[in-house]
Amino acid sequence: MVRVFVSDGMGMLEGLEPMVGERSRGDVEFAWTVVDDVDALVSAAADADVLVVGPDAPVTREVLQRVEPAVVVRAGVGVDNVDVSAARDLGIVVTNTPTYCREEVGEHALSLTLAAARRLSTYDRETRAGEWEWRTATAPRRLAASTVGFVGFGAIARSVASAFVALFDDAVAYDPYVDAALAAEHGVSLAEFEVVCERADALVVFAPLTDETRGLVDADALAALPEDAVVVNVGRGAIVDDDALAAALDDGPVSAAALDVLPTEPPVDSPLVGRDDVLVTPHAAWYSTEAANDLLATVAETVAAVVDDDSVPERVRVA
Repeated sequence: MVRVFVSDGMGMLEGLEPMVGERSRGDVEFAWTVVDDVDALVSAAADADVLVVGPDAPVTREVLQRVEPAVVVRAGVGVDNVDVSAARDLGIVVTNTPTYCREEVGEHALSLTLAAARRLSTYDRETRAGEWEWRTATAPRRLAASTVGFVGFGAIARSVASAFVALFDDAVAYDPYVDAALAAEHGVSLAEFEVVCERADALVVFAPLTDETRGLVDADALAALPEDAVVVNVGRGAIVDDDALAAALDDGPVSAAALDVLPTEPPVDSPLVGRDDVLVTPHAAWYSTEAANDLLATVAETVAAVVDDDSVPERVRVA
């Protein structure tokens, strides 16, 4: 019997049990509890062979040592809530779902960028309040005379780069893990982070959350942006200092922001939510019918491989 513990705080895994049953020959037992702290996770997942977790379950070294699962399945792309280094030390396999929402997040990033650049949040709120006045928003910049700057130029950013390049006059990216030739294939030049900030009329964050990127877009970075810049984040909330962004919106140079991710989700006392010059979506960039199906199928495939004592597919292995 393979014991599978699932913490599905985002409600993305309904239907997982029958889908695993369709794909596996062995006996499997599921336990479902939403957890967001170490002790609760250890207690709920005791003796589990497989942990299937969303972004909120803290799979720390302590959790891995106490539960001793064979496999951790991150139901999503980012593994910032999983101590991957500890898993390697302990011989625990870590997997994710690396491609399930690549197009969706890219499309969402482009949508948010256009919405922020064209002040759609301000205009919508004002119109809902009974106003009919185009001068209520800061005058937008023409995209064809502007530069877009990518923070992170991985697979998702590359999937939508051509659309950004078609709309903007210039495109530049910061990503120390991407080769300049690869970026050039997409019409994008690479530069140091400080240079990207100095040039980016639209700064679009795609990067994963790591020790290197946490707090990267801080007060200094925001102050370096051109006047009337917009900031977009579809990476992770903690990459952007939300207090610094609020200050940059109040005092310049940022004129608008559009965010799919926040440091705390759902937000609590956020200085950004509710502002006329900020558009916020509820970590929904990944969402589409196709993406939801792909996510479920990839997680089910991984769990079924463990149940049947088969090798976990290499394309989903992180560690």
